[in-house]
Amino acid sequence: MELQGSRIIAADRQTVWEKLNDPETLKACVPGCEELTGSAEDGFEAVVKQKVGPVKATFKGGVRIEDANPPHSYRLVGEGKGGVAGFAKGAAAVQLNEVPEGTELVYDVEAQVGGKLAQLGNRIVGGFARKMADEFFERFQAEVEGPAASPDSAEA
Repeated sequence: MELQGSRIIAADRQTVWEKLNDPETLKACVPGCEELTGSAEDGFEAVVKQKVGPVKATFKGGVRIEDANPPHSYRLVGEGKGGVAGFAKGAAAVQLNEVPEGTELVYDVEAQVGGKLAQLGNRIVGGFARKMADEFFERFQAEVEGPAASPDSAEA
């Protein structure tokens, strides 16, 4: 399964790069993340609880960074095991481009699933993967950009 997309984030490339490598930011952005430990240098370990169709599972796994070219690009490679639910593994190429509005984050993800997850079919798993990616990047954008200024606060 492959997912591709991009998002414009209203922040400079260095800030976006730092947030992409910050465990606290990542923990806040990964849907269902209960634990995230480690560092960009040594790799991250995570515990994520999710429900995919009728299958509920707690996934435990790790992610490491390869081919890092700060603050331009890197490749994330990871694998998670969810017991009888199966496994998920994959890689994501992430590229940061400077644009007038801030930084364009471009991602290209390849993922594989096995076990009960694979039995659900590509339509369900693909839809779930797209939803997870969208939710992660929405949360990430909100974390990086911070709370939007409301009209009321401008008048105060």
